Amino acid sequence: MCIGVSYPILNLNGSDVIPDPFTPDSEDALKDVLAEALTSGRTLEVSGAGTKRGLGRPVAADAGLTLAGLTGITYYAPGELVMEAQAGTPMAEITAALDEQNQRLAFEPTDLGPLYGGAPGQGTIGGVFACNLAGPRRPFAGAARDHLLGIRAVSGRAETFTAGGRVVKNVTGYDMGKLLAGSLGTLAVFSQVTFKVLPKPEAERTVLLFSSAPDDGLNALNRAAGEVWDISAGAHIGKPAAARSAVSYVVGAETSVTAVRLEGARGAVDERTAMVRAAFDEIGPTEELHRHNSHRFWHELRDGALLPAMDVDASQLWRLTLPPADAAMALDRLAAITNGELLFDWLGGLVWLSIPGSEIGHAPEQMAAAVRAVAAQGGGHAVLMRATDEMRRQISVFGAAGVDQMALTRRIKNNFDPGGILNPGRMYESC
Repeated sequence: MCIGVSYPILNLNGSDVIPDPFTPDSEDALKDVLAEALTSGRTLEVSGAGTKRGLGRPVAADAGLTLAGLTGITYYAPGELVMEAQAGTPMAEITAALDEQNQRLAFEPTDLGPLYGGAPGQGTIGGVFACNLAGPRRPFAGAARDHLLGIRAVSGRAETFTAGGRVVKNVTGYDMGKLLAGSLGTLAVFSQVTFKVLPKPEAERTVLLFSSAPDDGLNALNRAAGEVWDISAGAHIGKPAAARSAVSYVVGAETSVTAVRLEGARGAVDERTAMVRAAFDEIGPTEELHRHNSHRFWHELRDGALLPAMDVDASQLWRLTLPPADAAMALDRLAAITNGELLFDWLGGLVWLSIPGSEIGHAPEQMAAAVRAVAAQGGGHAVLMRATDEMRRQISVFGAAGVDQMALTRRIKNNFDPGGILNPGRMYESC
């Protein structure tokens, strides 16, 4: 059965809203939708719950396809640390089931809904893997794709295929899951995903260092990365970001805050927390957050709640990834081109940069080039995470691909989706 089969054609400027998207309630129905689209040449904007529509270029499609009808956890073996769910299963349902067994997704999936002006907690498990976005534990636990054991999907050829399984030993041959993770629904549509889960730690603490000098915070993160403290996250936020927090010690700091998280057995965490505080006390005042407030702070950081809110002007929000050791260099070079707000996660390896529209003016491409030059100097990469639709059409969201990279991208796209029916132009204008 497939709900919703009547569509107006979306204007190429993407301004029209498509009502009543196709909502297949089974894999066979999903396959039928894609087969009809392939035959008719109808392009589809594919989404789970639509919370990540602002990521990538605006999609100009003839119709919508949502996986909201493909829901439910189909297999969960807590003792085996494995869960399987249909792609449209809400993350709230996944999290609730894991909480009952005191387990979690180790890579801390990011909820981009609030970043784009939506409500929190509305994303789907398929969207998590399709976008491959991980939270503060990324340097230690890996990306979303590293926890994907198996998939079922339907390609743009309207062909169902599987890869992997419920145990690691089944992951043989081509690892299709890793290829599709991060492809933003441009190659195939997940119908089901199987992934690893892990137990929650017995204890969690976060040490806060208060200092007005960003270099002090970044140096503290650099030290934390090289010590035997066995940390599981490290971040540095400026005074404006700290003021947006709902955690009292953070919002009341009225200065920059550097945070380091420790997890594990209670006695070991207590001991390591004391070691970190003793080291950081040499730099500035410190405080510590226990489980509830620690959890709340890292969720704020993970989901962009500490970043400037989405507005209606022509601002840009950038996400730079680079070696953590280059964080101080990035700070200096970005400060030379903009007064925009900076936030550092992943021990300094992930830099969020918010640039107000007043600085960008009528030359958004020039600002984009300057930001990308800074990332390239550190051997990193910059992605335009949030901007107006017009700006996301003008600027290459993921950066200009080289000739060889673009040729490979087109070959992969043509192999999975020769008719170009899935999320056309979302990653690159030509595919």
